[in-house]
Amino acid sequence: MLKHFINKVCGKFIFAPRIMICIPSQVTEVEKKAVIDAATQAGARKVYLIEEPIAAAIGAGIDISKPCGNMVVDIGGGTTDIAVISLGGSVVNTSLKVAGDKFDEYIVKYIKKKYNIMIGERTAEDLKVNIGCVYPKIQDTEMDIRGRDLVTGLPKTLTVHSSEMLEALLEPAMMIVDAVHSVLERTPPELSADISDKGIYMTGGGCLVDGLDKLLQEKTGINVMIAQDTVSCVALGTGKALDNLDVLEGKSSR
Repeated sequence: MLKHFINKVCGKFIFAPRIMICIPSQVTEVEKKAVIDAATQAGARKVYLIEEPIAAAIGAGIDISKPCGNMVVDIGGGTTDIAVISLGGSVVNTSLKVAGDKFDEYIVKYIKKKYNIMIGERTAEDLKVNIGCVYPKIQDTEMDIRGRDLVTGLPKTLTVHSSEMLEALLEPAMMIVDAVHSVLERTPPELSADISDKGIYMTGGGCLVDGLDKLLQEKTGINVMIAQDTVSCVALGTGKALDNLDVLEGKSSR
């Protein structure tokens, strides 16, 4: 797959390209080596690693080189990465395997348990995007879905409400809130003060679940902002980091 993407971007290159790869925070040295080896075998001349929250912060337009604290919560498909960034590096970070895919899983489980109907991951994602929420909505919305009745084995149409999605998604959302809380507890006081003034930045497609920013703001008491072009933040940040490889040369290369 890496070979395919390298060929697509570079075409038939004479020189092997330098590649920068985003990794979740808190990956082990063994996992880092596996990523580097895979990229090298795919045709990379040199491989640079950058942590996803740092790439997300750069993509969100945050100046990470300053000696003040910035908190980034990057909710992707497979992992949520939370980091307090200062002077170009992460001071405190954590990574948990609760993100967009886990939200879909919880919706599938909820519909199966409550209605005895099995739905697919694509239907679960449609529910999450269209009526999913983790904070009470002013107006209850609804959506019709089709699934397989586990009793009869036949297709069945079902109307699901956003209030039910709130029930299904609150548990995984609270796992993310608890992780943010634990990172804040471990943050040095001076940087905590900066975060309190500036707020928490949310990036990644997973943060677009309705009400997640409100829930986090209510539970932490800190202003929460969703970054512009949130889905592409990590990719944009990685691109900007590639343009400044001379700065990252010592930090990211292996």
